Amino acid sequence: MDPDWLPFDPNPSKPTFKPPPGAVDAHCHVFGPADQFPYAPERKYTPCDAPKAKLFELRDFLGFERNVIVQATCHGADNRALVDALKASGGRAKGVATVKADVTDKQLEELNAAGVKGVRFNFVKRLVDFTPREVLAAIAARIAPLGWHIVVYFEAADLPELEPFFTSLPTDVVVDHMGRPDVTLGTGHPQFIRFLDFMANNPNVWSKVSCPERVSVQGPPYDDVVPYAKTVVERFPDRVLWGTDWPHPNMKSHMPDDGKLVDYVPRIAATAELQNKLLVDNPARLYWAD
Repeated sequence: MDPDWLPFDPNPSKPTFKPPPGAVDAHCHVFGPADQFPYAPERKYTPCDAPKAKLFELRDFLGFERNVIVQATCHGADNRALVDALKASGGRAKGVATVKADVTDKQLEELNAAGVKGVRFNFVKRLVDFTPREVLAAIAARIAPLGWHIVVYFEAADLPELEPFFTSLPTDVVVDHMGRPDVTLGTGHPQFIRFLDFMANNPNVWSKVSCPERVSVQGPPYDDVVPYAKTVVERFPDRVLWGTDWPHPNMKSHMPDDGKLVDYVPRIAATAELQNKLLVDNPARLYWAD
């Protein structure tokens, strides 16, 4: 693991908030173990090992029933650790993969059979190298017939440049972590209004309201992020998802307590109806519709 980054908390607190039956942690990862699933040579960071058994143990401890496991950049387009976890989950996990232009139809079929339901396009420049838009568009055209969606990871300042490409995609589009807004600017700032308009004008766009630990300037308990996530949940209750982001790669300032992250949920989804949509209905519709 990179020496200036933190390992995940091995002893999170038990959350006070009890997730509703059928709740899904809709954004989490598995890393390695490296001796079985090596990290990509071109990776920009090396995480701690975070194997599937630890993820499933955390799922049960926090009170969730299912997971959506997202391929992270440290494994590149080698989805073997992801597929291994999906197959071991007994149908309780679905996946979001990373693929390259040379992915074969057979490989896509195998990923689909394992439970993959989407691909991730990463536009955060410090994490990945630039991929031409025409390559990504070709991938999108190939996965659309499978009923998959596309997850996009970007930072708020880059939305004006990226929005025309996002609106051209032939699938549902899921935005990671609200596009990482700058919470020092306030919810009335044009940057956040642009994101809300992006969602309002494109009914195929969803947002994850996860990762306050990545967006916050103040740190725990992430009071400065609550107004942003609460606004998105209340304006788009049928197109929001939430996840822990375990095991929280790239964290340097602090490592979040996953139990406290679960207790963050009722602060952004204040009613039982909103909580059920966020944690149960929406992820079930997007990932378990079959």
